[in-house]
Amino acid sequence: MNGQFMLAEIEEQPAVFERILRQGQERIQDVAAALSARRPRFILFVARGTSDHAALYAKYLAETQLGLPCGLVSPSTATVYDTHPRMEGVLYIAVSQSGGSPDLLEPLQRARAAGALTLAVTNAPHSALAEAAEFHLDILAGAERAVAATKTYTAELLTLYLLVAALAGTAEPALDELPDRAHRMLSTRSPAAELAVRYHFAEQVVLLSRGYNYPTAREGALKLMETSYLVAEGFSAADFVHGPIAMIEHGFPVITVVPDGPGRAALQPVLRQLGDLGADTLIIGPPDAAGQGTVGLPLADLGPEVLSPLLLIIPVQLLAWSLARTRGYDPDEPRGLRKVTETW
Repeated sequence: MNGQFMLAEIEEQPAVFERILRQGQERIQDVAAALSARRPRFILFVARGTSDHAALYAKYLAETQLGLPCGLVSPSTATVYDTHPRMEGVLYIAVSQSGGSPDLLEPLQRARAAGALTLAVTNAPHSALAEAAEFHLDILAGAERAVAATKTYTAELLTLYLLVAALAGTAEPALDELPDRAHRMLSTRSPAAELAVRYHFAEQVVLLSRGYNYPTAREGALKLMETSYLVAEGFSAADFVHGPIAMIEHGFPVITVVPDGPGRAALQPVLRQLGDLGADTLIIGPPDAAGQGTVGLPLADLGPEVLSPLLLIIPVQLLAWSLARTRGYDPDEPRGLRKVTETW
């Protein structure tokens, strides 16, 4: 198939954003009103893989927009270690494209039985996970045929953003511009293909960002691992300087995702350190930031930082798609993987 499905689904993302904004917001508002009426005191997210990165974004959102303590659940505490924690006052949100993994279903069922208010966010409204939760939100991404998730990831991001915005009673005016901004991100396909040649023989790469885009670094690393089979790791730049930076030597490949806003300012000290160490740094972000790297992928008009993860991941997806093809792999069918991964 040579990646035709993955590319098509990357290119669908502006239309998916438009669909969610037009067709999904009423349901999201209704669910948010029902959740608010129950006045949760704590939010827990449970997810795996790509959806785990979407949940991490939602955790940042809830902490900054709602002021509520949040956590990411380790599913194995229920499925392997048979725990039954007390869940009164907890909003328990399961995020899954397929809604089909047993290690998400079992913890959600236990949480609901223990008194949690439960919500499933999936691309499968008739899945076991959707039916087990008290509330469900359909991310409206449509069928996704490539194994590597792209449009379902950003659909989860937007759905979770709209949910938190509805709970907070605020929303970015720039939301209406999101589909057009996403469409402009697709113009990075050719630059991403040129940059892919740079990593043709790479065996390892680090991806960095901060704040709302820490999940972007992690998701970008996952895309590179599952489509091009190189060793990739996504870090918060703050965590990176607490040890992993020691592995950086001259020419070590580092991809840094830079938004506008406070996240960009927080990245500056690490970018200077990378330069001093001679890292081969690709900076994906605003034009003046992109110019600080060894090479850059400049992106204009990213809009507010809180929404930038929905946009900045698109050129990273295109880079992963291009690199897989450059290395002779089919990004639609990563070896050893299936579309629905069932773990326990």
